Parts: sequence; C-alpha cells; structure tokens
Amino acid sequence: MIMRPGQALLLPANPLFIALTLVLALATNLLPLGRHPGWPDLLALVLVFWNVHQPRRVGVTLAFVFGLVMDVHQGAVLGQHALAYTLLSFGAVTIHRRVLWFGALSQALHVLPLFLLAQCVTVLVRMAIGGMYPGVSIWLAPVAQAALWPVASVLLLAPQRRPPDPDQNRPL
Repeated sequence: MIMRPGQALLLPANPLFIALTLVLALATNLLPLGRHPGWPDLLALVLVFWNVHQPRRVGVTLAFVFGLVMDVHQGAVLGQHALAYTLLSFGAVTIHRRVLWFGALSQALHVLPLFLLAQCVTVLVRMAIGGMYPGVSIWLAPVAQAALWPVASVLLLAPQRRPPDPDQNRPL
C-alpha cells in the first residue's frame, strides 16, 4: 500500500493486544450500568476498528460469536446482536482498503453508515417480534460510536506506533 506523506509506518499488531481489547470492550458492554438507549456499543466499535485494520485476524465469525454472547447477556432475541455484528464486520471488511486511505475524521464518516445499519437491524428485529419502538434517542448510539472512532484510532494503534528497536543494519 502506498503511504500518505507524514504517515508513520506501523509495527504489526500483536494478536494478544487485539484479543485483550475485544475482551475489554465486551466486559464494558457487560457492566451493569444504567444503560441509556443512546449509549455507544463499544464492542461494535472495537470489532469494526479491528475489521478495518486487521481483517484477516478479526472476522465475521468472531463478530457472530460476540453477538451471541451479547444476545444471551441482554436477554434479547437470540441472533439480534449476532446479525448486527456480522453485518458490521462484513461491511467493515468490505470497505477496509478504502477507509485506510483517509484520516481519522473521514474514517469516522465512512463507518457511520455501518453503525446506522447495525442499529436499524437491531430495531427492526426487536419490532418484528412485537417489541416497542425504543424512541428517537436510540439513534444517538451510532453517532456516538462514529464520534469515538478517532479516539479509538489513537488508543488502539498506539502500541503499533512505538519506535522499533534501532539497528545499524536496518534503515527503518
């Protein structure tokens, strides 16, 4: 991939760090907070982030498993979050090459439709089984997730930005 001027060369992502961030995002979603409908889904954010940056390591299958865990935890229709996370991951893998060409703010605008689509899927599944419409505030969550994208980019790429060990034989 041709790099933009001023863009740093990143070290390879550590698979243990990827797994740790996904487990921490899952744990954050599992916390018994008084969840507002507009609260961002951090697991969805981290899944999309790693699907964009490491599509071969985090894929649709892992998103499906995390979705089933969220369904069981929230007592939702089995498959509601699994379907949403699977569509999110598929969309992120599909657009990952294009998204990486842009800066963090432009990337946030590119992933916003993915978050909106996932929210639409969860609302439609909930309403299809006879649930009530949760209200307009539910649409704040995808916007909040997209707003958190630049913060996630800084935090999750920080270990890859550390300088490599200097060596006389390597120019990088």
